[in-house]
Amino acid sequence: MKRFRFPAKGKPARYLIAAAAAATATGLSLHAANSDVLTLPSDYLPKVSEKIHNEINGIVRTSRAIVTVCSTVVDYKSSLRGIQVGSDEYREKLSEVHLRSANRFLKLCETNKGFYVKAGQFITAMRLVPKEYSSTLSSLQDQVVPCPFEAIKAILTGNLGPDFLEMFFSIDEQPIAAASIAQVHHAVLKDGHEVAIKVQYPGIEQQMYFDTRTMSFLAKAVAWFFPQCRFEWLVSVFAEAISLELDFVQEARNSERAAKNFRNNKWVRVPLVFWELTTRQVLTMQFYRGHKIDDLDYLNQLGVDPLEVVEGLIELFAEMIFVHGYIHGDPHPGNILVSPEGSSGFSLVLLDHGVYKELDEQMRKNYCQLWKALVLNDSMKIINLGEKFGVGMYSRYFPVIFTGRTIESKHPVGVQAPFEEKRKLKEELKSISMEDVSSFMESLPPEFVSILRVDGLLRYIIRKLGASSWPRLLAYTKYAVYGLSPKLDIESGFSAEAVVYRLKSELEYLNIRTRIVIGALIKGALYLLEKAKTASHSLYRSVVSLGIS
Repeated sequence: MKRFRFPAKGKPARYLIAAAAAATATGLSLHAANSDVLTLPSDYLPKVSEKIHNEINGIVRTSRAIVTVCSTVVDYKSSLRGIQVGSDEYREKLSEVHLRSANRFLKLCETNKGFYVKAGQFITAMRLVPKEYSSTLSSLQDQVVPCPFEAIKAILTGNLGPDFLEMFFSIDEQPIAAASIAQVHHAVLKDGHEVAIKVQYPGIEQQMYFDTRTMSFLAKAVAWFFPQCRFEWLVSVFAEAISLELDFVQEARNSERAAKNFRNNKWVRVPLVFWELTTRQVLTMQFYRGHKIDDLDYLNQLGVDPLEVVEGLIELFAEMIFVHGYIHGDPHPGNILVSPEGSSGFSLVLLDHGVYKELDEQMRKNYCQLWKALVLNDSMKIINLGEKFGVGMYSRYFPVIFTGRTIESKHPVGVQAPFEEKRKLKEELKSISMEDVSSFMESLPPEFVSILRVDGLLRYIIRKLGASSWPRLLAYTKYAVYGLSPKLDIESGFSAEAVVYRLKSELEYLNIRTRIVIGALIKGALYLLEKAKTASHSLYRSVVSLGIS
């Protein structure tokens, strides 16, 4: 692996030469009134050329997106014309168009890359689009071609100063990770500390400006053609998240706050920030070795049970959501490493703290109450909380989204629903229209949208690691109870009052857990009895039949 050692003089960065050539090719010439050549700053031409290149690139990317959306609109309009809405033929044709359109958008995201890939991943994690879209777009990965180190070095020089290399023993020129807005390089400081340097790509803010404006325009266009399909709320949430990710100083602050919240947690590691080497475009942090959380081969090599990893992960995010009310907004597998360091034989390293969503206190408590109502099948409480969240009649979909149950269900969560309830759930899902989805999401507070996205990503990781839904159900229940205690904040310490409140919370959680488990055991026993009864009747009929013959 090529390493950059100590300050070195040499060839000018290739991208500067290419930029100057491109600027010259545009016929750019500036003359003063007396025909003398105007003296320009030495870096003027490269900056102008880079701006022109970014604008042209933005226009090309926008054109692709417009063509894709127009083709999709025509496909939906022509394929469904004259077919009765709600009929079997309509549903079959609609599924076919969904699949064709999803493949178009997949190709668009893979071609445009960058923010389009992130947008595709963002939509998939919401789990609120037709299954044809979610299954197709789920294949999207951050397959980014790394930026040449010369361009990265220019960003480092502009942010850390021309002599920044004097602070390093070495920097690996080959990045260890490359994503949509930045890439990460391993380095060693002069004092021996290993660090990871996250550096933004040149021109990334201008690209974000083009892409998010394009997405907003296209969302408006789709809503004009299909009034029931309103996705402006989604573009707004996505644009806010992306703008937050571009400020590495804020990311560093988020990181330190998360580290403080989990300072007593045995599972979690948050890399330390090196502030003297951190700016809005450069983030330098402690380096951890590890692999993505969904790398099962690596877990086997470590001898770590995936179920333990799932439990640690869910406990981490349950505490974030229900107790701290301060939520990491992008927990995809690449942002959570399993490290061999830790008292339990491993630890979870939480990376990429650019996007956090803070819940106000009332919102946090209402969500704790909602989860308790969900696990206890308290339909009246769910409806009342739906009013507080501003979704009105759409609160009936909360059990469907979070526990896969209808609001009328009286069966314990976490166990297989009986056939009749599955039939009702299927009918309820069929009855949900895009108008319902659009109205529901427009009504929700933005913080709730973040919770839905985070929960979707966590459930994806749980499935990848082969775990059941039980760890999520139990951890969410436990921390929902803890989150309602006024004396369980991270500063409460070990005062007598805090210990009493903690004991009360533990007892309440154990009571709810016992009810869930006993309910599940009873339902399981009844199910086995029913199966045995059916088998005995079948055997009896067979014996009788043989006797008659």
